[in-house]
Amino acid sequence: MSEDLHNLYQDIILDHNKRPRHYGVLTDYTHTAEGYNPLCGDKITVFLIVEDTLIEAIQFEAACCAICKSSASMMTEVLTGKTLDEAESACQRVAELLSMDMDLTADLSKDGEIAALAGVRKFAARIKCATLPWHTYRSALDG
Repeated sequence: MSEDLHNLYQDIILDHNKRPRHYGVLTDYTHTAEGYNPLCGDKITVFLIVEDTLIEAIQFEAACCAICKSSASMMTEVLTGKTLDEAESACQRVAELLSMDMDLTADLSKDGEIAALAGVRKFAARIKCATLPWHTYRSALDG
């Protein structure tokens, strides 16, 4: 990854940490779940409004590190307005981008801002921080 691209990805993560999108309790939610990473202490709660198969709204609250908060913020941006099938595809893509077993190249034009999460692969201990919001989203759907 070029230095310029690395800096851009870092800027995206810092921006989402400083100004998280869709932060706060969502009233009248239809689904919710709490996620916790005992290794680092990250805690997150995800709230969803799902009508039929459409994610009408998604928000979160968290006491967590910058990577977890940024990932949650990006997740809410990506999943809002998506069908559950589209959301599952996005979850799969994030898992691929963060997988140590795959050597994928992230692409802003294809992946949007979640491409910035690919840089977390360099720090194996932080992968759980980046995936916690996405796992918590799935837990909310599972009830």
